[in-house]
Amino acid sequence: MKTHKIAIIGGTGKSGNYLVQELLKREYSIKLLLRTPENFTTESPLIEIVQGDARDFEAVDRLVKDCSAVISKIGQPVGEEPIFRDATKNIIQSMNFHGIKRYITITGLNVNTPFDHKNNKVKAATDWMYQNYPKTTKNKQEEYEILVNSNLDWTLVRLPLIIPTSEHFTTETNLEDCLGEKISAADLSEFLVSQIDNETYIRKSPFLYNV
Repeated sequence: MKTHKIAIIGGTGKSGNYLVQELLKREYSIKLLLRTPENFTTESPLIEIVQGDARDFEAVDRLVKDCSAVISKIGQPVGEEPIFRDATKNIIQSMNFHGIKRYITITGLNVNTPFDHKNNKVKAATDWMYQNYPKTTKNKQEEYEILVNSNLDWTLVRLPLIIPTSEHFTTETNLEDCLGEKISAADLSEFLVSQIDNETYIRKSPFLYNV
């Protein structure tokens, strides 16, 4: 069993379960923040569940305590106000309080960084998101800015369409552009777990995609 414990936010979404399974396969102890624990069916002595919402600081703080890294795959709850900025502020505050540095999270293609050279297709997709989901898209961009201004060792992985499959394909990362249209949930989970002890993308926002 791995000695350090990983805090997980968003372990029940369309690809969250793949992340949980990947961590268990590698024998990590994990703590999961769940809004509705009764919907979570995976059982393992390596899993500890914390009930709560990422917008509630006390719940996040209970989750983060005694962990050595945090991975977030938080999704936007349907019909609710954008969640990303507030959740990120709570996570950063709690990680600072507990002296934890490593934070790995995901976002969409629509987030822009100063290093981007997005192709026309990705630019058009970004524009479409701003036109159709302006509040959530702006909120995700603000999440990036908050991370940039934090002192965490963060990695914000930018993703195309996630395909819920356990199949593996060739993957690429790119700091400037997304050259693929999808990523398998299994490949995404493998990449996120591989970053726990990897410094390549600390304080960076790579695109990750299948080719």
